[in-house]
Amino acid sequence: MDKNKAMLYTRIRPGDIGRYVIVPGSVERARLIAAHFDHAEELVQHREFLTFVGELDGERVSVTSTGIGTPSTAIAVEECAYCGADTFLRIGSCASASPLSRKGDVLIPRGAVRMEGTADHLLPVEFPAVPDFEMFKALTDAAEKFGYRYNTGVTIEKDSFYTEASPETKPVYPLLKYQWEAYIASGATQTSMESSLLFILGAYRRLRTATVQICATNFNDYSNDDADYPRDWEQRAIEVGIEGLRLLIRRDRERAEK
Repeated sequence: MDKNKAMLYTRIRPGDIGRYVIVPGSVERARLIAAHFDHAEELVQHREFLTFVGELDGERVSVTSTGIGTPSTAIAVEECAYCGADTFLRIGSCASASPLSRKGDVLIPRGAVRMEGTADHLLPVEFPAVPDFEMFKALTDAAEKFGYRYNTGVTIEKDSFYTEASPETKPVYPLLKYQWEAYIASGATQTSMESSLLFILGAYRRLRTATVQICATNFNDYSNDDADYPRDWEQRAIEVGIEGLRLLIRRDRERAEK
């Protein structure tokens, strides 16, 4: 690839970023994450994609916001991968889908229900959406270190926020209710919108991927009121994500030195 050519949507170029990229949804969270980097520098912003570069333990790292949902997440990850990244960590928020997950919990999914549609354009629907185990373990180790309550249940990933917040208003509510109840009966504990796609991208492009999220609701207590969002607890997911990435960087170095 021409190193002088900027990617169409993120506007990053080959060589701009390192192998480790954090992919939150919002530009606001990207700024919060970049504040944990050493020598953080805003690289470029175009549309919903804001990219910072910096260092963690002397290793070049980046954060690129993806916007909401799977299509824009796919664009961000694909373009970062084209530019040399191979390790992607989503830090975001989610809603409870079980009494086992409560507002303020750190949630680290060990698998994802493919209720969204973008991943169907990449791999057959039968292919499982699961994170990289080493990254998953680094995140659980980080959560243990901080002493945060955390959950590793399956996450339900979908393409529409308001089919969760107000499903009874949708013409397909009977189908949604049937699917949702089946997933919950099978042990799903949370729901969000990007992780299944991220895990599927990891599978077919041979990328390492994982997710850590803050639970923004209690079970059956969904809200579209901005005042209800637990911003005071958002740093929990960021702290676990940053520490998990540090652990992974150290383990990668140890492996390279053998």
